[in-house]
Amino acid sequence: MDEHGKKVVIVTGAAGGIGAEVARVLAEGGSTVAAVDLHAERLRETAEKLAADGLAVTAFPADVSAPSEVDALVGQVESTLGAVDHLVNAAGVLRLGPVDGYCYEDWATTFAVNATGVFLMSRAVVARMVPRGAGAIVTVASNAANTPRSEMAAYAASKAAATMFTKSLGLEVARHGIRCNVVAPGSTDTPMLTSMWTDESGRKGTVEGRPDAYRVGIPLGRIASAANIADAVDFLLSDRASHITMHDLTVDGGAGLGA
Repeated sequence: MDEHGKKVVIVTGAAGGIGAEVARVLAEGGSTVAAVDLHAERLRETAEKLAADGLAVTAFPADVSAPSEVDALVGQVESTLGAVDHLVNAAGVLRLGPVDGYCYEDWATTFAVNATGVFLMSRAVVARMVPRGAGAIVTVASNAANTPRSEMAAYAASKAAATMFTKSLGLEVARHGIRCNVVAPGSTDTPMLTSMWTDESGRKGTVEGRPDAYRVGIPLGRIASAANIADAVDFLLSDRASHITMHDLTVDGGAGLGA
């Protein structure tokens, strides 16, 4: 907690998309937020906009896939803002392509951010939470971790790895009063989703489905907002979820058919 008794939360991937909305929602709820992202300028702009709204959000540029940067980051956050109470692993990248033509560099980058970044951030934070006997972590994964998607094998595999890592960590640290949960979004209105569309038919195909790609669409008939995901993260970090750990909360409008 900070000097005013507010929860201190680290949110990775906070320069935009789901991460930025998570930072906003948590700060609006009274938390002090350490916003983390590799893209320093975009992160600074996001943090400044949130701060201008009277929210306690501070930018901490860092690469979550670099061990030395992660350890230094968490130390800096604690020395600047106070002991970290919560961590949200929202940093993520998407590199599309069929496996038979997929390049190693894209595979390595996908796993470095989506899986290794979750490991490094969680390890660094848990090392500080354990002696205090409290804490909560939420990893933002994907419904693709449980539902195969064509041309998304690397992304799906990395999110499956992040999901099982988070649950396994939750099992290890439960005796210390630390909870670890997963939020698995489906199609969400962010730049990551729109980057997959080549024209206006992209949105229609996402909602209604694409039989040629074995996608069933979204039963609720709409794409999620970033706020829908942020609200789920907020719930799992809150005292309302105090008896929930190792849980995977899917927020996809039914796109994964409950998988």
